Amino acid sequence: MNIFLLLPNNMKKNIAIITGGDSAEYQISLDSAKIVLDSLCRKKYNSYEIIIKNNKWILSKNNLELNMTDFSFTINSKKISFDYAFIVIHGPPAENGNIQNYLEEINIPYSSCNSKISKLTFNKFQCNKQLSKLGFTVAKSMQIVSPKEINYNKIIKEISLPCFVKPNESGSSYGITKAMSSSDLISGIKKAFSYSKTIIVEKYIQGIEVSCGVYKNNSQIISLPITEIISHRDFFDYKAKYEGFSDEITPAKIKKNIYQTIQNISKDIYLKMNLRGICRIDYIIMKNIPYIIEINTIPGLSKESIIPQQIKESGITLENFLDILIKNTSK
Repeated sequence: MNIFLLLPNNMKKNIAIITGGDSAEYQISLDSAKIVLDSLCRKKYNSYEIIIKNNKWILSKNNLELNMTDFSFTINSKKISFDYAFIVIHGPPAENGNIQNYLEEINIPYSSCNSKISKLTFNKFQCNKQLSKLGFTVAKSMQIVSPKEINYNKIIKEISLPCFVKPNESGSSYGITKAMSSSDLISGIKKAFSYSKTIIVEKYIQGIEVSCGVYKNNSQIISLPITEIISHRDFFDYKAKYEGFSDEITPAKIKKNIYQTIQNISKDIYLKMNLRGICRIDYIIMKNIPYIIEINTIPGLSKESIIPQQIKESGITLENFLDILIKNTSK
């Protein structure tokens, strides 16, 4: 049911912008939330920033803790409930589906993929398995579930060097190592385990890195203009993403047929993986073949992020785009 349809047309909707979290991506989440807060149409929405920290949900403007029974707060004896939640947390407890699960239980519509899909896509190894099962091209990878059970010779034989070592359930390129040697592999695995309980070792795909945003408007799945990423570091790590150590070119200067192929693949993934809201799919093009690297179900919306660049290039204002997302995820 679309809860907005139950409200008079002239009544502004109460939107909770949920941000923060307890991961290393806390500040990035706050930066993205500020953009959403500043961009939402004030004529249509009453926007409230909700910061999650240490498992507490706090209304930032008044420093009030929310009533989690029904997701509400009280000011001057007046109870205020929310009509919708716009989730802007990168990493847990949102990209892994925990917040979505809570919102589903209390029947509050929200902006991202459902709890089941979020949990799947946050697990890089399981997501790659599902993508491969659906016929999409991904890099060969191996999951390691315990730092005590590592066969380095087997990893090198099956995946080969160089390779990437990644936390299996993390985001924003934290804890990732490009392993060029056995010693890099050993130190990279140790580093990755400090960010995640399980890790993934992935075959190194050398090529052009690109990213494509995709969303749904009514019944139409739409791919945004593609961004080409040129990192000034070994790969697109945290510094490259958020500290200016990369060039991001939108639209990507790649062959027209490959550009169209990636947009079509992105729409196909969105449909077959049952994605929702705005998602960003990252690829590396090697020998004209796009390899899917990751699905981001809550992509960054800060000034440094890719999605706002793609929205601008598509000719839509961020205000209108957010309005489209809210309408299409309130059903």
